[in-house]
Amino acid sequence: MSSLPSDAFAALSFDQKLDRLAEVAIRIGLNLREGQELVLTAPTDALPLARRLTEHAYKAGAKLVTVFYTDDATTLARFQHAPDASFDYAPQWLQDAIATAFRSGAARMAITGANPALLAQQDPSKVSRANIAASKASKPAMELITRHEINWTIVAAATPAWAALVFPNDPPELALGRLWDAIFATSRITSADPVAQWKEHGANLKKRVDFLNDKRFHSLRFYTPDGTTDLTVGLADQHLWAGGGTTAGNGVYCQPNIPTEECFTTPHKDRVNGVVTASKPLSHQGTLIENIRCTFKDGKIVEATATKGQEAINKLISTDDGARRLGEVALVPHNSPIAQSGILFWNTLFDENAASHIALGQAYSTCLIGGEKMSNEELAKLGANESLIHVDWMIGGPTMNVDGLAADGSAEPLMRAGDWV
Repeated sequence: MSSLPSDAFAALSFDQKLDRLAEVAIRIGLNLREGQELVLTAPTDALPLARRLTEHAYKAGAKLVTVFYTDDATTLARFQHAPDASFDYAPQWLQDAIATAFRSGAARMAITGANPALLAQQDPSKVSRANIAASKASKPAMELITRHEINWTIVAAATPAWAALVFPNDPPELALGRLWDAIFATSRITSADPVAQWKEHGANLKKRVDFLNDKRFHSLRFYTPDGTTDLTVGLADQHLWAGGGTTAGNGVYCQPNIPTEECFTTPHKDRVNGVVTASKPLSHQGTLIENIRCTFKDGKIVEATATKGQEAINKLISTDDGARRLGEVALVPHNSPIAQSGILFWNTLFDENAASHIALGQAYSTCLIGGEKMSNEELAKLGANESLIHVDWMIGGPTMNVDGLAADGSAEPLMRAGDWV
């Protein structure tokens, strides 16, 4: 599918396009079941999409839709004016209630679109402390997501501050329109039947996942001709590749990301060695981190540098013992619609689907055979990492080569110049 809207799609009104995105997010992304509750989070600037999603959720039979809104201005006010003790606190009562909703069968959807650079000028220590407090409070709910116990998905809404960062040379209205066009195109809703298009895309990803699972590689080697990346990522014992849709523990088949282009699995937390350089900037919790370069030894980051956001990356990898180790490795071809758009989105949902990537922190237990039924101790024995964080950053691009390595060290080419062999 082309990353450019067709003439027929371009002729639709903005409301019609937004309605298409909402329908795909509910029917394909979430696959909401009749009688399910839905917990939805959204920035206030995404109110039009939140309303459309709510409409489609009720049309699909939702019992109740509960929306939690975030607001950039009120978030910023905390970092500018709150007492110091505020940054070690998070509302445990709220996260406990959300976890209870998930255990009771509620689905989860998030709209991403907040200003990626919101906290760029704030005290990195306060940002780090607030993130750690929030991660600790939300752990019971997040474990249900990382174990894929429930059906969940993420979808994007263009917002003025985000658009200004992506298209800094355009007038505000033009920038916002261009970002919406990019979201519509890369979210694969521009064809005559986007629901059917998504089913076809999911089937193609499944073929790639099946191939990788049949191969049972011991590790992956990522390397570039200029030597800026030469990283060997050992794969966890009994690892499973996943990509596109997945069947959650509640039996509902969902697409966790709209858009998605990746095939991913769980690395072994102690078997990562070499050097790796980020191919795109990382926007993390309102802070921009550029040109990350890390050296791994026996699974652990022993050196990390960045040309911008050095203190932020230091705080990030110091979150806990697992923050210096990998919880995910993903393969994404450079010919994906997002990569071919040529846009740096400054948003992980999109940028991770433009390039192969790794994630620091928590592993997905569903990427291990039988992992969803294992204890944390059993998962750790197989090499799965545990952490309060899960932060993806991009390492792939048009010069990246990837080999699959067998236990004896023999190599099979998987990617050359960023694309599947």
